[in-house]
Parts: sequence; structure tokens; C-alpha cells
Amino acid sequence: MKTSDFYFDLPEELIAQDPLEDRSSSKLLVLKKETGAITHKVFKDIKEYLKAGDCLVLNNTKVIPARLIGEKEGTGAKIELLLLKRFEGDVWETLVKPGKKAKPGTRVIFGGGLLTGEIIEIAEEGNRHVKFHYEGIFEEILDQLGQMPLPPYITHQLQDKNRYQTVYAKYEGSAAAPTAGLHFTKELLQELKDMGVEIASVTLHVGLGTFRPVKVDDVTRHHMHSEFYQVLPEEAEKINRAKREGRRIICVGTTSCRTIESAADENGVVQAGSGDTEIFIYPGYQFKVLDCLITNFHLPESTLLMLVSALAGKEHIMDAYKKAVELKYRFFSFGDAMFIE
Repeated sequence: MKTSDFYFDLPEELIAQDPLEDRSSSKLLVLKKETGAITHKVFKDIKEYLKAGDCLVLNNTKVIPARLIGEKEGTGAKIELLLLKRFEGDVWETLVKPGKKAKPGTRVIFGGGLLTGEIIEIAEEGNRHVKFHYEGIFEEILDQLGQMPLPPYITHQLQDKNRYQTVYAKYEGSAAAPTAGLHFTKELLQELKDMGVEIASVTLHVGLGTFRPVKVDDVTRHHMHSEFYQVLPEEAEKINRAKREGRRIICVGTTSCRTIESAADENGVVQAGSGDTEIFIYPGYQFKVLDCLITNFHLPESTLLMLVSALAGKEHIMDAYKKAVELKYRFFSFGDAMFIE
């Protein structure tokens, strides 16, 4: 299976640069995975496709303002840090630009000295391990100095930080939003609950590996970055009970999908617990738990496009994407949605 099998022509103007004013007014393309049949709707119409007893799985991770812009101690040269993963003792794995100025021993000053980062070693793929020094509470300082780490394809400045969070974001730790969830409003979620849809929550802290291009020709040789996930016992039980009773498991976003598929044993029973996952889902994968998926429109040759192709079949997906391009659907993080049922 070649990476080029997942190529399609995406006009740059279809990559959404700004969120819509009303989260739930995005377009919704409904794709039947068995037949490839397509229906065009608006996202709030998702109520027509969900029913009492469905178990809707949300990723309740919260994006941290992980982009820090500071200056190199001594020279004042501008250095940008993107926080990727926290280790113990205020050490983070980071992406540093420009990398050549970031040798071990380099100190970077942020906010006039509110925060100082010391580069302690070069990690894999040129990332840097940075130890931070500060007075007070790190999260509060980060909230004051950091910016939302929008994907590289989005060039507009985000006016409201909360528009890159889901309305149910709870646990801080992501470098990117689980973007399928951005379409939900609190009102829409309440309407679904009132209909009898059961809500289960899992946590996967989204890393920038999500946006990492596939650089190998052979899809199977691509390596995913590890991401931390957690499934609480009561949430695992909700999902397992629904599965036992023959009710549909509908994941909101590829991150929720990857979490429950990672946490499931060979019998499809979701195990409570936490850990790191490097699961890479591409055509040929047999889903153990998930039945349906709410997702956004992904970029050509991306691992996310491969995941949805594993669920609905590559031909159906590529056909749906062709139609989406023709009808000027908006792509990527702030774009429109697809329901694969």
C-alpha cells in the first residue's frame, strides 16, 4: 500500500483558516460505509442520525497554549518553542525554531524573565528537552505567555483561544485539539442526552505527530509518535456495556477512536487504565470496538485519511472527498464534518 494511493488534489483555499461563528452550523457529509451512499446536511442535523442507546465517545483533552516565543539569553535572538510532552521535574520535549540556535546549555527567556527555558539535550528527530525555571504555578504562567499551537496549515491568528477547545475539554495536555469535537455546542450535547444517547469520555493528549506528514512510500513503514491516553473504569464500563447490548459505539474524532482501539483487548473489551499509544490504523485494520465515526476532512496522504479509509473503504472515502472538494467543503481543523455510519 503506497502513500500516494491516498493523494487527492486539495485547493489551498479549502483549508479553513477561521472557525465558524456557530460551531454546529458546519456542513455535514453523511457516508454509509457499506454502500458509499452520500447525503449532505448541516452538523446540527447529526440528531437525525443518532438514536437512543447509542454510545457517543468524546475525547475530553484540553489544549494547552503550548507555543512560546522568547529570546536567547545573551544575544536576544528570537526563539520559538512548541511544548510537546511533559516529563518529570519541569522537563518538556519541545520543537524549537530555529533549531541551530538551540544547542544544549542555551537559555531562552520568556515574558521578560517570568519563565526561563534551559535546553538540556537533543532528542529524537531534532526535538529538544528543555527544563523550565519559574516562580509560581507553571500552568498560570503558560496561560499568560503561551499562544494556541495551531497547525502549520492555519496561518490566521486565532482571536478567541476557546474556539480551539471543545466545549467539554477537561484535562490539560494536548498540543492540538481533537477537532471533530469542535462542532458540538453544549446545547446540542444536551439535546442528544435528552434523546437517550449515552456519553462516554476518554482522554488522549494529541501530539503534533497527528500532523506529521508520511514521508515513506510504503504506508506500513510509517511510525506514529506516542501519545498519552487514559480511560477511567466507569467510562470503560459504559462502552463495554453498550457493546455487549449491541448498541452502536460512535467515536467523535480519530483521537477517541485511537484511544478505545488502543485500550481494547483482543476480544474488543475496553480495559480501564492509562499508557502511551502508537497505534496506526490504515486499510486492513479490523476495528475491535468502534462502529461509526464523526470526523473532519483530512489532508491528502495523511495518517488520518488512512484511518477513515480503514473504516469506510478507500474507494468510498476518496469518492466522498472528491464530492466534498467539488462542493467546496472546508477542510481540516476548522473545517466541515463527516459522519461515517
